[in-house]
Amino acid sequence: MRSVCLAVTLFIFWLLLSGHYTPLLLGFGVVSCVLVVYIARRMDILDNESISLSLLLRFIAYSPWLLKEIWKSNLNVARIILTPSLPISPTMAGFQALQKTDLGRVIYANSITLTPGTITTDVNGCDLKIHGLTWEDVDGRQEEDEMNIRVSWVEGVN
Repeated sequence: MRSVCLAVTLFIFWLLLSGHYTPLLLGFGVVSCVLVVYIARRMDILDNESISLSLLLRFIAYSPWLLKEIWKSNLNVARIILTPSLPISPTMAGFQALQKTDLGRVIYANSITLTPGTITTDVNGCDLKIHGLTWEDVDGRQEEDEMNIRVSWVEGVN
Protein backbone atom coordinates (compact mmCIF):
# COMPACT_ATOMS: atom_id res chain seq x y z
CA MET A 1 0.00 0.00 0.00
CA ARG A 2 2.87 2.36 0.81
CA SER A 3 4.33 1.79 -2.65
CA VAL A 4 1.03 2.57 -4.34
CA CYS A 5 0.62 5.75 -2.30
CA LEU A 6 4.16 6.81 -3.18
CA ALA A 7 3.60 6.13 -6.88
CA VAL A 8 0.34 8.10 -6.92
CA THR A 9 1.91 10.98 -5.00
CA LEU A 10 4.89 11.07 -7.36
CA PHE A 11 2.61 10.99 -10.39
CA ILE A 12 0.43 13.84 -9.07
CA PHE A 13 3.57 15.86 -8.31
CA TRP A 14 4.96 15.09 -11.77
CA LEU A 15 1.65 16.07 -13.37
CA LEU A 16 1.53 19.38 -11.49
CA LEU A 17 5.09 20.22 -12.51
CA SER A 18 4.83 19.13 -16.15
CA GLY A 19 1.42 20.58 -17.04
CA HIS A 20 1.22 18.34 -20.13
CA TYR A 21 -1.74 16.03 -20.57
CA THR A 22 -1.08 14.21 -23.84
CA PRO A 23 -1.35 10.41 -23.68
CA LEU A 24 2.31 9.89 -24.56
CA LEU A 25 3.58 12.20 -21.81
CA LEU A 26 1.09 10.82 -19.27
CA GLY A 27 2.40 7.34 -20.12
CA PHE A 28 6.00 8.50 -19.64
CA GLY A 29 5.00 9.96 -16.28
CA VAL A 30 3.37 6.73 -15.12
CA VAL A 31 6.32 4.64 -16.26
CA SER A 32 8.87 6.92 -14.61
CA CYS A 33 6.94 6.99 -11.30
CA VAL A 34 6.55 3.21 -11.27
CA LEU A 35 10.26 2.83 -12.06
CA VAL A 36 11.23 5.15 -9.20
CA VAL A 37 9.04 3.21 -6.75
CA TYR A 38 10.48 -0.10 -8.00
CA ILE A 39 14.04 1.17 -7.50
CA ALA A 40 13.16 2.53 -4.05
CA ARG A 41 11.72 -0.85 -3.03
CA ARG A 42 14.78 -2.70 -4.36
CA MET A 43 17.05 -0.33 -2.40
CA ASP A 44 14.89 -0.94 0.69
CA ILE A 45 14.46 2.78 1.38
CA LEU A 46 10.70 2.72 1.87
CA ASP A 47 10.43 2.71 5.66
CA ASN A 48 7.90 3.20 8.43
CA GLU A 49 8.86 6.86 8.86
CA SER A 50 6.95 8.00 5.80
CA ILE A 51 4.41 10.77 6.25
CA SER A 52 0.89 9.54 6.82
CA LEU A 53 -2.19 11.35 5.61
CA SER A 54 -3.36 11.94 9.18
CA LEU A 55 -0.04 13.61 10.05
CA LEU A 56 -0.31 15.79 6.95
CA LEU A 57 -3.86 16.85 7.89
CA ARG A 58 -2.82 17.60 11.48
CA PHE A 59 0.15 19.63 10.18
CA ILE A 60 -2.19 21.65 7.96
CA ALA A 61 -4.37 22.31 11.02
CA TYR A 62 -1.24 23.36 12.99
CA SER A 63 0.02 25.76 10.31
CA PRO A 64 -2.37 28.70 11.04
CA TRP A 65 -1.33 28.70 14.70
CA LEU A 66 2.34 28.63 13.66
CA LEU A 67 1.80 31.50 11.21
CA LYS A 68 0.15 33.51 14.01
CA GLU A 69 3.17 32.88 16.27
CA ILE A 70 5.56 33.87 13.46
CA TRP A 71 3.60 37.10 12.99
CA LYS A 72 3.68 37.89 16.72
CA SER A 73 7.43 37.20 16.85
CA ASN A 74 8.01 39.38 13.78
CA LEU A 75 6.28 42.29 15.52
CA ASN A 76 8.31 41.69 18.68
CA VAL A 77 11.64 41.62 16.80
CA ALA A 78 10.67 44.74 14.84
CA ARG A 79 9.83 46.50 18.13
CA ILE A 80 13.22 45.52 19.55
CA ILE A 81 15.08 46.71 16.45
CA LEU A 82 13.23 50.01 16.34
CA THR A 83 13.84 50.76 20.03
CA PRO A 84 16.79 53.20 20.23
CA SER A 85 18.43 51.37 23.15
CA LEU A 86 18.18 48.02 21.29
CA PRO A 87 17.15 45.99 24.36
CA ILE A 88 18.60 42.62 23.45
CA SER A 89 19.92 40.00 25.83
CA PRO A 90 21.06 37.07 23.69
CA THR A 91 20.88 33.83 25.59
CA MET A 92 20.92 30.07 25.17
CA ALA A 93 18.41 27.80 26.83
CA GLY A 94 17.67 24.10 26.83
CA PHE A 95 14.29 22.58 26.08
CA GLN A 96 12.98 19.05 26.40
CA ALA A 97 11.00 17.91 23.34
CA LEU A 98 7.93 15.79 24.01
CA GLN A 99 8.01 14.24 20.53
CA LYS A 100 8.76 10.52 20.17
CA THR A 101 9.89 10.41 16.52
CA ASP A 102 12.67 12.16 14.64
CA LEU A 103 10.09 13.76 12.35
CA GLY A 104 8.25 15.23 15.34
CA ARG A 105 11.45 16.68 16.78
CA VAL A 106 12.37 18.13 13.38
CA ILE A 107 8.96 19.82 13.11
CA TYR A 108 9.38 21.22 16.64
CA ALA A 109 12.95 22.45 16.06
CA ASN A 110 12.02 24.02 12.71
CA SER A 111 8.94 25.66 14.22
CA ILE A 112 11.16 27.29 16.85
CA THR A 113 13.63 28.42 14.20
CA LEU A 114 10.86 29.82 11.99
CA THR A 115 9.71 32.18 14.73
CA PRO A 116 11.91 35.29 14.52
CA GLY A 117 14.17 35.88 17.48
CA THR A 118 14.85 32.19 18.17
CA ILE A 119 17.07 29.58 16.53
CA THR A 120 17.44 25.91 17.35
CA THR A 121 21.19 25.39 17.47
CA ASP A 122 21.41 21.76 18.57
CA VAL A 123 19.18 18.70 18.77
CA ASN A 124 20.50 15.77 20.77
CA GLY A 125 17.77 13.19 21.20
CA CYS A 126 14.96 15.00 23.01
CA ASP A 127 17.23 17.84 24.22
CA LEU A 128 17.16 21.05 22.19
CA LYS A 129 19.44 24.07 22.57
CA ILE A 130 17.73 27.31 21.62
CA HIS A 131 19.35 30.70 21.05
CA GLY A 132 17.07 33.65 21.72
CA LEU A 133 17.43 37.31 20.89
CA THR A 134 16.09 38.19 24.34
CA TRP A 135 15.63 36.23 27.55
CA GLU A 136 11.86 36.52 27.14
CA ASP A 137 12.11 34.55 23.88
CA VAL A 138 13.42 31.43 25.65
CA ASP A 139 12.33 31.76 29.27
CA GLY A 140 10.12 28.68 29.15
CA ARG A 141 6.90 30.64 28.95
CA GLN A 142 3.59 29.38 27.75
CA GLU A 143 4.44 29.80 24.03
CA GLU A 144 7.23 27.22 24.10
CA ASP A 145 5.14 24.75 26.08
CA GLU A 146 2.16 25.31 23.81
CA MET A 147 4.28 24.78 20.69
CA ASN A 148 5.73 21.59 22.18
CA ILE A 149 2.25 20.25 22.93
CA ARG A 150 0.86 21.27 19.54
CA VAL A 151 3.73 19.62 17.66
CA SER A 152 3.20 16.48 19.74
CA TRP A 153 -0.43 16.56 18.62
CA VAL A 154 0.72 16.91 14.99
CA GLU A 155 2.98 13.91 15.51
CA GLY A 156 0.11 11.94 17.05
CA VAL A 157 1.67 11.45 20.50
CA ASN A 158 -1.22 12.93 22.53
